[in-house]
Parts: sequence; C-alpha cells; structure tokens
Amino acid sequence: MIEKDFNYILNAYHPEKFRKEGHALVDLLADYLKNLEERQEDIKVLPHFAPDAAFSHWEIELENPGTKSLTDLFSKVLNEGIHLHHPGYMGHQINPPAPSAALGGLLNAFMNNGMAVFEMGVPGTSMERAVINVVARTFGFSDHANGLLCNGGTLANLTALLTARACISAFPVWNSGNKSKMALMVSEEAHYCVERAAKIMGWGSEGIIKIPVDDQFKMRTNLLPQYLEEAKSKGIEVIAVVGSACSTATGSFDNLTEIGAFCKANNIWFHVDGAHGAANAFSEDWKFLVEGIETADSVAMDFHKMLLAPSLVTALVLNDGRNQFKTFAQHAHYLWENDASFEWHNVAKRSFECTKSMLSLPVYTLLYQYGTSLFSAYINRVNNLCQYVYGQLNAIEIWEVPVPPSCNIICFRFLPSNSSHLIDINHLNKYIREQIILGGKFYIVQTVLSENVFLRLSITNALTTEADLDALLDAAMGYANKYIAI
Repeated sequence: MIEKDFNYILNAYHPEKFRKEGHALVDLLADYLKNLEERQEDIKVLPHFAPDAAFSHWEIELENPGTKSLTDLFSKVLNEGIHLHHPGYMGHQINPPAPSAALGGLLNAFMNNGMAVFEMGVPGTSMERAVINVVARTFGFSDHANGLLCNGGTLANLTALLTARACISAFPVWNSGNKSKMALMVSEEAHYCVERAAKIMGWGSEGIIKIPVDDQFKMRTNLLPQYLEEAKSKGIEVIAVVGSACSTATGSFDNLTEIGAFCKANNIWFHVDGAHGAANAFSEDWKFLVEGIETADSVAMDFHKMLLAPSLVTALVLNDGRNQFKTFAQHAHYLWENDASFEWHNVAKRSFECTKSMLSLPVYTLLYQYGTSLFSAYINRVNNLCQYVYGQLNAIEIWEVPVPPSCNIICFRFLPSNSSHLIDINHLNKYIREQIILGGKFYIVQTVLSENVFLRLSITNALTTEADLDALLDAAMGYANKYIAI
C-alpha cells in the first residue's frame, strides 16, 4: 500500500508529464492570443452561462478524474471565461496581463515560496523591495520610503489606515483598544473599500466623514477645514484624509496637492487610494493627474489595473518606510530574533498577511524585460484611446458625457434632445448595455450618477483600436434607435 501511494505521488510530479502539459498550455494560450489578434468572429467577449447551469457543468467535470487531458480542462476554462485580451473588452478596471508577466506568475505558483520570513522567500523579498523602490522613486518619495506588495487595493488601503492610526492617534490602540472616537475624511465618490476599512477598525458610521464633490466629481477640498472643526466639536479625532486617484465611477482625480497641504498643516495622515490611477505617474504625458502625490504619507497602487500584471498585485508605499513597523507591533519570537528592529527582510513584521506568495515576480519580470517604458507606453495608449472616444461622443449631440475623461475611464448615455417624456432614459441605457453584451463583440458596464444610468468604459486593452471604438458606438446607436422604435 505504501509503495502504491508513493507511485501515485510520483506520477503527479513526473517531470516529462509536466513538460508535455506545460508546452500544451503555452501553445494553447499563444494560439488564443493569435486568434484574438486576427479578430475571430466566433470569440465572444463574455460567453453566456446562467449561474446554476455553470455550477452544474463544473461539478459534473469532477466526475471520473483522470479520464480527460489537462488541455481539455484548460481549453474549457479559457473558452468559458470572460476574455480580457479581447479588443472589445472595455468593462471593469482590470488589465489583460502581459504574457511574460503571466509566465512570472506560473513560476511563482510552482515555487510556492511563502515569504513571511526571509528564509522562505529570498528572491521574492528582495525583488519586492526593488519593485517598491522603483515605485517610490516614480512618486518622488523620500530616501526613507519603503513599503510592501499585498493582495489587492482593499487590503492595501486597510493596512495604510492601520498605519495612520498607529502613527497619529493619541492612544496606543493596538494594545489598549479604541479608547476614543476616530475618523477619516474622504470624498463621497471614493471606493467603498475605504468605508469598509474604517468599519473594520471599529469606527462605525461616524468614523467616515464624506466630503461633497464638485460638478467634476472631485473632492471639494475647500470644505476640509469645516468638516474637521465639526468633527472636533463632536469629540472625534480625525487621523487621516484619503484622496482618490481616481474615483471608480468617473475616473476623477482629487486635488492631491491641496489635500497634502491641509494634512501637513493639521498633523493628519495623508493617504492616496491610487489603486487605479496612481500608475499615471509612470507617464511623462499623464503624471500631471497625480501632481501632489509626493506629499502623501502612503499610496496604494494596483499593478493589475493599469500596469499589465495578473491579479492580484498591489503596492503600498510609505513616504517614510520606518512607519510601517508601527502598524503591527506584536511578539513572534519563533519567527525572528529581534522583534523591535527595522528588519525590511522579514515581511510579516509589517504586513497584514503572514504567508504570501512571490507577488513581486510578475512585476519584476516586466521591469527586467522592459524597464518602466512599457508602463508608460501602455498608459499613453489607453488614455489616448479614451480621449478619442470622448471626441467621437462630443461630435454627436445625442450622447451626454457628464464629465470629460481624465484617464481611461469615460461615462456617457444616450439622451436625444427631443426625447419624449414617455421614454425612460435610464431603462433605455440599460437596454443598450444588455444588447451590447448579448451581441458578444463588446463588454461594457454601467454606473449611476445623480440617479441617472450611464454607460461606462474602462479601456484596459491597449490592442483595442479606434475602429473598435467606432464599432461600439455604432452598435450602441443602433440599439438605441431600435428601443425608441419599439
């Protein structure tokens, strides 16, 4: 029995079997990319599967294990998932990973170096610091800057706010618990994960002070002093202001310079939620969008939204990296000898995550192969494509654009000037999106601004062309006319 079990395990690790299956997978993916490049009409951006039917299908696939090839499994996964590499994908804020970054992800998964301590992740820990240094320099941070990579912007924002609490609060909350009321100030258009972070920290609804936005959906920074005084009058200690770079719905960038000056004057932590838009710092043409980011105490930035890495890879960078060691102050003597030292190489001392994978490898692979030039070229491309769409929409009066696009996000809706009051404009625009998705050539999303439904594009595929965008607008116009004629 022991020998039989051992042989079964040996088969799972067989080098030649792995070589064969690995080659087949790379061939499959390369052919897939080629087919998309040649615009195969039979590839729909989003294949249609009802949730229950999809679950039943994949549950049945587990029957009779070992009777079908891995290539058969991988082909089905590839065919039935949403196709981010399709030029018609313009939906949620996640980029199609560059193939070489995906190869880095494969090596990461194979090695499985859980890098809580340096011994378990020598290359990963070292590469992570090198990646953080590149980002810190790009932001214009101090020589003391440092940070870490983690699994997603939500976790990065929470970690940054925990650090803010440790550095700014008058009470040692980590050991003594919440003894006073604390809060952060943030735009009312900020991502919901900021509010979630405050509630996780036990601040409740009173711990989120939402600052109104202007007609461009940017924080009205002139109101910060007023809201700060109101908080003080209620006995609330404001420990942080979170600037959005950018907001999710419209892609609007808060004025980071003004927020930074306010925070400095009032000894408040300045955090930038730059999950989507902080990447613009890598482009000479678009870095003006994040002017003032160098004054931030901390910045969260996703590599999987605008920097071509697979999910999830988020950088949390602190202007003074020494502060990150205040975030999680506890004893773990079985892991490290000197619990109080600034050991950059033992990542778990300053990370919410204990065991984590080599998140740096896909990003480091891109920097190793292309430097930051690929990042810049990508950002320029997708932002310029968005400006092209804006110009096309402005040329036809029946399209309403609530705010000019700042980066690669744009909202618009069909609003004919002579529209009858009998037409439900919100329902009309929902119908346009539904029909576009069913058509299969494009994938877009929708959002609600001031109770009005808008179509929303997030152009994340740099291989999308102006012709693709023209075809999308033509299709939307056709569906709108069809709805009106019904």
